[in-house]
Amino acid sequence: MSTTETAGTDADSEEGWEAVRELPPSAKLVAKTLEYNDALTQSQLADETLLPSRTVRYALNRLEEVGVVDSRFSFSDARKRIYSLNIE
Repeated sequence: MSTTETAGTDADSEEGWEAVRELPPSAKLVAKTLEYNDALTQSQLADETLLPSRTVRYALNRLEEVGVVDSRFSFSDARKRIYSLNIE
C-alpha cells in the first residue's frame, strides 16, 4: 500500500504542473516565482515578476482555480493575503 501512496503523491505533483502548463504565461511566471520564493503577497509578486497588479491578480485566480496555490491572511497586515505554491 505504501508504494501506491508514494506513486499517488508523485502523480499529484505531476498533475499540478500539468495543470499549470495549460495556463497563460503570466500564471506560469507567478507559479515559478512562488516556487523559488516560499510565500509572497500580491504586491511582492508584482515586484518580483514585473507584471502589473491586475495581471498578477488574474494569474493567482487562475492558479487557485486549478488548486496549485494556497492563500492565507497576513498576520502583520490583515488586509493582505500571502500566497504559496501547493505543488511539491
